[in-house]
Amino acid sequence: MASQLFGPHNQHLKLLGERIGVTLGSRGNTVIIGASDGDEAKASLAAQVLSQLYAMIQKGKSVYPQDVDFACRILERQPSADIGEIFKGNVYATSGKRTVSPKSLTQQEYLDAIRDSDMTFGIGPAGTGKTYLAVAMAVGALVRREVKRIILTRPAVEAGEKLGFLPGDLTEKINPYLRPLYDALHDMLDFAKVQDYQESGVIEIAPLAFMRGRTLNDAFIILDEAQNTTPEQMKMFLTRLGFGSKAVITGDVTQIDLPIHAKSGLLQARKVLDGVSGVRFITFNEHDVIRHPLVGRIVHAYDAHEGSGQ
Repeated sequence: MASQLFGPHNQHLKLLGERIGVTLGSRGNTVIIGASDGDEAKASLAAQVLSQLYAMIQKGKSVYPQDVDFACRILERQPSADIGEIFKGNVYATSGKRTVSPKSLTQQEYLDAIRDSDMTFGIGPAGTGKTYLAVAMAVGALVRREVKRIILTRPAVEAGEKLGFLPGDLTEKINPYLRPLYDALHDMLDFAKVQDYQESGVIEIAPLAFMRGRTLNDAFIILDEAQNTTPEQMKMFLTRLGFGSKAVITGDVTQIDLPIHAKSGLLQARKVLDGVSGVRFITFNEHDVIRHPLVGRIVHAYDAHEGSGQ
């Protein structure tokens, strides 16, 4: 098993051992697991991760180093989970031939909600894949011709006097605020393709203020950084939804950049729309962070510090 799954350098074995706190060694096609402190639970988890990842390999599924950490997180929280079933839910194959797929139970729930609902809210900390997965779903829907265009938008909090002091024309002023959306999009499509789509209006990336007065039909619409909308802006955006369209709203309520006394449109929407048919709310936490493992620990540390009131 070891030679087929982990290759000659045993990189995956090393990552798994460090992640769980066990010693792992390979002898031919056999993996030897030992918990240095005698913790049988750790050894059992390592065996479960190895078994499930190997089953994926046997079915022709690629296993990347980061998948080891994702599998550990999922099985720690839900030992009965089927990693293969979660990872196989491919959203879209990127231009680099890699596939975008859920890496946590919440991500899987999020994608199911987007597929089944006309409007989905993804709320949680940075690094949980809220925007990235939404963009992947949008590109997939466009490629399958389920929608005619993609509209990506986010509020530019500094869109008042501060923006006027920035150099350049309006496009050059607002582009820095939209850069994360461009980054995700360029991961999915070739650079030239993105440019072609933008020039033809198939893909539109614009600040939230540009959505006012429009009705958006046959479109996949994503509002990013929604925690920085005012209640009036949020209501304006939500009422832009036209026939044949789908909307995804993402935000992190712990990183609100509005003036101190201003209310967040995202917080209000969560209260007002709770229970409304056709609207789904998915909440992520630090366990769903898919960036460097340290990011998840940083998020957890800040949550603990803020919760202590210090």
